[in-house]
Amino acid sequence: MYETPFHPRSLDQTSFLVTGGAGFIGSNLVEYLLRYGAKKVRVLDNYSNGFHKNLRLFERHPALEIQEGDIRDLAACARACQGIDIVLHQAALGSVPRSINDPVLTDEVNVGGFVKMLTASKDAGVKRFVYAASSSTYGDHPGLPKVEDRIGRPLSPYAVTKYANELYADVFARTYGLEIIGLRYFNIFGPRQDPGGAYAAVIPLFIDAILHNKPPTLNGDGGQTRDFTFVENCVQANIRAALADNPAALGQVYNIAVGDRTSLVEMYELLREAAGSDLAPVFGPNRVGDIRDSLADISKARALLGYDPQVRIADGLRQTLAWFRQNQEFIRAR
Repeated sequence: MYETPFHPRSLDQTSFLVTGGAGFIGSNLVEYLLRYGAKKVRVLDNYSNGFHKNLRLFERHPALEIQEGDIRDLAACARACQGIDIVLHQAALGSVPRSINDPVLTDEVNVGGFVKMLTASKDAGVKRFVYAASSSTYGDHPGLPKVEDRIGRPLSPYAVTKYANELYADVFARTYGLEIIGLRYFNIFGPRQDPGGAYAAVIPLFIDAILHNKPPTLNGDGGQTRDFTFVENCVQANIRAALADNPAALGQVYNIAVGDRTSLVEMYELLREAAGSDLAPVFGPNRVGDIRDSLADISKARALLGYDPQVRIADGLRQTLAWFRQNQEFIRAR
């Protein structure tokens, strides 16, 4: 991945902070920034979701700096933002089921931590703040494809927190002049996504099941559709947002997806075909708080950010499956 850069200018004069940089998406951003010569790449992570192993490949790189800390700690946020030009804020507690089980913790991290990061960025004179928003913000709005300015009522505490992030971002941009861009991720998947834990995402769970010949569980009837988005596309969106020089691009939120709609059953069939497996899934109950269908309109991101996703779901699944096959020891390590 990342054989071709997504940016038109050198990064050697730009310092980045990646919060949650030891996580799945964060470590992919770190890899890209280091590969293409960023002046400094600082990681802030408390390892609640991320893993040291995700940074081991890069830990000797002279431009990498790792700070262990929690975004709920304003002092840790302030230290992390010193000398930083651009913040790529990925740190959060994901998972709709987790938020239903523990709404207080989800709010403390996703809202309280977000406001502390915004405040620290403002106080440190950070130039731009790009943050991970979520397609969960669309809630119960029935329209497809999802368009940024048409949302419904949230369906989970997690969705509430991600919408609150957008509201705070808008206020900070207008009140303090901080350059802010939000990226509404749609079901990001790819290498380094953890298949372990109670709140693992569906694609790493399915891959892990296939590789260990254990039937995966599809929630509901499997007809739910998602705009599954390979992590390379997500990295591209972050880089384009971080470096966008179009003033109209600032203070906005964008759908980050591919614009394809794939059911869980179809996704599993693609995986099974790529793996050469005849393993049949089992079906379980619907998950509380989940939407039935999701599909993104990405025309706004194309127009204002120059976002151009190159990896479709079938190719992304093949790349992810290959990575999982080649990295079983890495996956098991903590």
